[in-house]
Amino acid sequence: MISDERPPNPARVDVVLLTWNQREDTLECLRSLARMSYRSYRVLIVDNGSSDGTAEAIRREFPRIEVLRSEMNLGFSGGFNAGLRHALEDGAEYLLVLNNDTVVAPNLLDELMAHSAASDVGMLAPKIYYSNDPGRIWSVGGRRSWWNYEMIDTGNGQHDRGQWEQVLERDYLVGCAILLKRELLEQVGLFDERFSPIYYEDVDLCLRARSAGFRLLLVPSAKLWHKVASSGGGVGSPRERYLMARNSVLLFRKHVRGWRWLIVFPYRFGSAIKTSLRLVLAGRFRSLIAYWKGVADGLQSEPPS
Repeated sequence: MISDERPPNPARVDVVLLTWNQREDTLECLRSLARMSYRSYRVLIVDNGSSDGTAEAIRREFPRIEVLRSEMNLGFSGGFNAGLRHALEDGAEYLLVLNNDTVVAPNLLDELMAHSAASDVGMLAPKIYYSNDPGRIWSVGGRRSWWNYEMIDTGNGQHDRGQWEQVLERDYLVGCAILLKRELLEQVGLFDERFSPIYYEDVDLCLRARSAGFRLLLVPSAKLWHKVASSGGGVGSPRERYLMARNSVLLFRKHVRGWRWLIVFPYRFGSAIKTSLRLVLAGRFRSLIAYWKGVADGLQSEPPS
């Protein structure tokens, strides 16, 4: 819990918000950030080549917010990396990477920062809910299976009845809202842009952070609501299925070594068959084709090192 006696000069947090052609979502997110109670933060917008007037709308309603505008879409990792570099060069101590299709609780930063002091804590995340079902959990982070490297978020889909109220160590936190320490980024680097445009770059960063000895914390008293898969084209869409498949292959090729392939490969193949059957039964044949194209492209691409 946060003490009533707060330090006179709390650490500065730079909120790096990435947006691409979702003007109304972005403005709603910014309005929620404006209601936060934490006293030392600033917002930096990275506009990823929007063509719907997002940057202009932000400047009209929030003229004091800095907007970095790219003429092209740099993807999730490229866009966030541009903002992170800018904030780090300007002396940011903590950086909150945040999707624009989110709404934050007013005490979000207070709660996250209250658990950030330990030197080995490198990443912290809130409890995240579905925006269209505000009491249903989208993510509480997850644990990695020791035998097949699968990331398991057991909270996904649960209705919140108080079962996730304790601060927990996690193996990964989802990238739509993560508080990062400057020291972590200086040691392990930024997002790997080979996972562009989106998906699994957050898992990769978490695995690198864990390997470097940093702890990742879920802080459930910090809360956020997410409009899931807006930037990926929607859950189950051909684009989402392609990118999830390709980048999952890239992730496992990067992190699985030696004898573990004897377990991981058959497990992942079985998972691909199950996914294919679900798509067939749902009549999503375009998504099925896109999924297997993603698998093929992930296998044929130069493996991330």
